[in-house]
Amino acid sequence: MAREQLQVLNALDVAKTQWYHFTAIVIAGMGFFTDAYDLFCISLVTKLLGRIYYYQPGSDTPGALPSNVSSAVNGVAFCGTLSGQLFFGWLGDKMGRKRVYGMTLMTMVICSIACGLSFGKNPTAVMSTLCFFRFWLGFGIGGDYPLSATIMSEYANKKTRGAFIAAVFAMQGFGILAGGMVAIIISATFRAQFPAPAYEVDPAGSTVPQADYAWRIIVMFGAIPAALTYYWRMKMPETARYTALVAKNAKQAASDMAKVLEVELESEPEKIEKMSQEKGNDFGLFSTQFARRHGLHLLGTTTTWFLLDIAFYSQNLFQKDIFSAIGWIPKAKTMNALEEVFKIARAQTLIALCSTVPGYWFTVALIDKIGRFAIQLMGFFFMTVFMFALAIPYHHWTLPDHRIGFVVMYSLTFFFANFGPNATTFVVPAEIFPARLRSTCHGISAAAGKAGAIVGAFGFLYAADSIGVRKTLLILGVINFLGMIFTFLVPESKGKSLEEISGEGEQENGSPV
Repeated sequence: MAREQLQVLNALDVAKTQWYHFTAIVIAGMGFFTDAYDLFCISLVTKLLGRIYYYQPGSDTPGALPSNVSSAVNGVAFCGTLSGQLFFGWLGDKMGRKRVYGMTLMTMVICSIACGLSFGKNPTAVMSTLCFFRFWLGFGIGGDYPLSATIMSEYANKKTRGAFIAAVFAMQGFGILAGGMVAIIISATFRAQFPAPAYEVDPAGSTVPQADYAWRIIVMFGAIPAALTYYWRMKMPETARYTALVAKNAKQAASDMAKVLEVELESEPEKIEKMSQEKGNDFGLFSTQFARRHGLHLLGTTTTWFLLDIAFYSQNLFQKDIFSAIGWIPKAKTMNALEEVFKIARAQTLIALCSTVPGYWFTVALIDKIGRFAIQLMGFFFMTVFMFALAIPYHHWTLPDHRIGFVVMYSLTFFFANFGPNATTFVVPAEIFPARLRSTCHGISAAAGKAGAIVGAFGFLYAADSIGVRKTLLILGVINFLGMIFTFLVPESKGKSLEEISGEGEQENGSPV
């Protein structure tokens, strides 16, 4: 039998959509904006770093980062993110969402700025500094995953909760666009101020000394949106669910939410006292009771996120080939250094605008109408279909006449990733676990996703070299199919209160808690 819900939590569940919901989306979403900006802008800058620091006099082609350095620069942030998701996820349940939230943001701001600074001028010093600070930047970004999702789910009403959490995640789309636009503006400004010949005309002169400032400005810009939201994050009260259900402070929870909702709320300390005295809902993460109640749910959220990110991040594999194939990016030696940054940024921004961003907002619009389960299943299904459609007649797509068709199919794969599992794998773990373990379980699920990202970004780079793109695409199709199967372990959470989904309002023997 379900116990009577606390008035403060019920008030949050049935609240009409208000201004504070939108401020919460922007405040929580800025972390994701910075996250996407940061992971995205480094791919725009790596070619430039190669030209500046690894130029070989007399070579026919511009300097490029050695593969081990390129892997380190791109991959070290993933490792930091994975560590941050586990650490801050656990800390968010121990110390409270709000206190830890400020820490993650300051880490992101400081490390974003530090990424643009270097100890020394030689390539080893520059790359080492960049990798060191990108690890810690990733660590801060990692903390933002469980905390933003948990805060938004605990603030939202039950009718539109899915859309609000998905909207926080969709801020990634704007981060990707901002990354492209900042790179376009800065490279265009530098090109106008410091004109240079193409590499094939004058290899040394094609990279102007000022280009060393361009990449630093692009990388450091990510600190600005994060710093702007720090004040608002600190003003946000702790979520009522943490204060009432974990910290057991009913009076504080009622007073915080009375200010936010602008209504009178009773504190009901006797209900909290009763809940804390009676057993049944105080099991830990490693208990048999957790395994029995939520073990399969955690397996579902971790495996689906892991499998999705393998497919999602292996896109980096094909993106450069696709742009070159359809003539969006000319051969490197026909451009100067800043022109190359401009052309890559323009191409990636177009892809983001056409397929990535619309997918996120389709999810926001429909998640509370058709449910998380349906969107995730449909997304994995179409990703599987499009991967096989690209892989089986792969030779057909490589012919010049069919290249546009290849790009359309490729874009649809990403549309259905974002209007599908990329958004729902983020939303669901913030809803289905008990309040005292919610942030930890979301962190574990997200870390599994980042492990998949590492496999996707690096494992598949080597796979494509050794077994070819066609077989790689076939493997990705199978991975998406497995994602579809594991989706059946994840429960639907549409339209229910968080306590109802997580079973916190019940005791397994059927008597009230």
